[in-house]
Amino acid sequence: MRSTGPSRRAALLGAAGAFVVGSLSGCARDPAPGIDRIVIATGPPGAVYREIGGVLASLLDRRLPDQEVVTVETGASHDNLILLDRGDADLGLANLDSILDTDIAVEGSRVSAVGRLYDSFVHLVVTADSPIRSLGDIEGARVSMGTVNSGTEFTAGQILDVLDVRPEEVRLDQADSAAALASGEIDAMFSLTGLPTPAIADLAEERPLRLVDLADAAHTMVSTFPEAYFPATIPATTYTGIPACPTMSIPNLLLCREELPDELVRRITDAVYTGAGRLAEQRPEAAQINVRTGISTGIVPLHPGAEQWYRENKPA
Repeated sequence: MRSTGPSRRAALLGAAGAFVVGSLSGCARDPAPGIDRIVIATGPPGAVYREIGGVLASLLDRRLPDQEVVTVETGASHDNLILLDRGDADLGLANLDSILDTDIAVEGSRVSAVGRLYDSFVHLVVTADSPIRSLGDIEGARVSMGTVNSGTEFTAGQILDVLDVRPEEVRLDQADSAAALASGEIDAMFSLTGLPTPAIADLAEERPLRLVDLADAAHTMVSTFPEAYFPATIPATTYTGIPACPTMSIPNLLLCREELPDELVRRITDAVYTGAGRLAEQRPEAAQINVRTGISTGIVPLHPGAEQWYRENKPA
């Protein structure tokens, strides 16, 4: 089992230090009401986080004319939590299981929630002619775990720990994982992301692929971590030539720095939830965004500005 609490957090902060300094040096801001720049931590190439973060930035840019809105490419969930905790990002996307494994987003921390957005699905992707038919078949195989400090890396690692499966692990982002799978450099790739995942969708157009049935793994993970994992199915309509496949899903939250002004976060929350239709035009996951589920952020406290918006916009 993976470690939790302060020791895990300390390791994450240490691992990300070079990334933060190298990519965002000089970006620390005074948390005054008039901030003029909003930094959104997104994800790596080929991932939904990067795409939905870009669409979100465009929406906020239109709705918040007094602020410049910029995105930062990251490894995804764990990187985003680190950047928010350090004050080097204002908004960021993260999977709930990654959040639960740290003490970053809890009462008294520097991170709170704008709301729950959509669910990510665990993919274990192989070529159509692969002998891999179950999670256990990747024992000793060369498997991409996602990029360092990504939600994919964390979730795949947690699944393998709980199920006691030991592949040969490599660390590649979504786009590079798909390329390596196509070239035969790896035998399988994990992906934790919304549907459809751009890197997988593009590869499925080029060559036959399969998703590995994770029904048994999902049952174990849901039983072990009922607050983070939920049984799910990737529909047959998601990727060209790939039938429906049992797996597990994990909620995604939009997080923010606790120090952001209440009125600014209220306006950000309004932009996200009233603009969900526009977001869904470009990313289908955004169709899941709604007020009823938005407040379901688990142990992560809502930012006061978000709380105010939800109180003002309770469903009838």
